[in-house]
Amino acid sequence: MVARGVAWAALLLAFAPAWAQDSSDDLLIDPSPPAALGPAPAGAPDSAAPDAAPVAPDQAAPAEAPPANCTKADFETVVDEAAAALRDLNIKNKPTFQDKLRQLKDKRGWSEDEFLREAAPYVKDTEIDKLDGRTNDLLGRITAMGDEGSAAATPDCTMFQTLRGLMDLLVETQNNKWTYMFWKIDTELAK
Repeated sequence: MVARGVAWAALLLAFAPAWAQDSSDDLLIDPSPPAALGPAPAGAPDSAAPDAAPVAPDQAAPAEAPPANCTKADFETVVDEAAAALRDLNIKNKPTFQDKLRQLKDKRGWSEDEFLREAAPYVKDTEIDKLDGRTNDLLGRITAMGDEGSAAATPDCTMFQTLRGLMDLLVETQNNKWTYMFWKIDTELAK
């Protein structure tokens, strides 16, 4: 039970707010999810503009058959793997994105106060809100299914396969968010 709690905590920590200033006084990106819907901006990469409607059960169901046998540990492992993938995405993308925000600050000659105000649209807009809404939906479903699956006397392998599909969608959604944010800042830096 402790391992499951640690796995869920690790997954949720991947979305902990980071809107703050670091020791070098520059804005940090917040990959945490609020929820709203909005149209994709013109010119945004296709992979960064998925439909953000709530995920229906059949959207998360995998094309392959569920495994014949699964264990409670399998439920925990799939969560651990997705949490690791989300952490890796943040570790890989956050410093580079912050550097690009600093470049934009220098290019525009913004003061610290101007920077905090002017950089906000690069980390929060309707498309990011849409992706964050999808993330919220997925996290809620994953948490409920994970709790149910690991608490069951006999693991439900169909539920396990659906949980795995939801975790994959969660990682894909966060990857799309980073792709979109990089497209947006790169477009601005190129001007």
